[in-house]
Amino acid sequence: MDTPNCTKLKTYQGLTFEPYIESDKIKERVAEIGAQITRDCEGTVPLFVCVLNGAFPFASDLIRAVDCDAEITFIRLKSYEGMGSTGKVKEVMGLTENIEGRTIILVEDIIDTGNTIVKLIDDMKAHNPARIKVATLLFKEDALQHKVEPDYVGFNIPTKFIIGYGLDLDGMARNLPDIYVLSEKDKDKENV
Repeated sequence: MDTPNCTKLKTYQGLTFEPYIESDKIKERVAEIGAQITRDCEGTVPLFVCVLNGAFPFASDLIRAVDCDAEITFIRLKSYEGMGSTGKVKEVMGLTENIEGRTIILVEDIIDTGNTIVKLIDDMKAHNPARIKVATLLFKEDALQHKVEPDYVGFNIPTKFIIGYGLDLDGMARNLPDIYVLSEKDKDKENV
């Protein structure tokens, strides 16, 4: 019998990553968030706005966990290079839908400094939605540089560099079903 994928170490760019959150726990938490959104959005047709590329797996699983009519669209922002935030948020692909009067659920893979989500919320407010809610798979509250309180949080995590389930290192590791954390032996190489 094969060993579960999450029990194996992963190596990218000479860095070693250890298992952190297994796919079963992710699925369970996504189902819980989906049920909460279903209750909160009763009587509306929410528009999920997925921030590509990292939030794609989470958004895909989340919208299927919601038991009400919903729509999804995609935007792409960039603020990371390698293992560190550039401190600047660049729009690569913007919103094309009319969101006036809509319930918007911004779907992020991770909120750490808060730079990206703050810019995104401000951009969305300019289009007069009825309300904006934020769903993030991971939340690094200790790394925040802005006052941000997501409405839906999968997991609160410490300020460590992670990969998997959409999160990457220079585009690699997004396809891993589990989430991995940078190994303690490589901690001195972390630039987060």
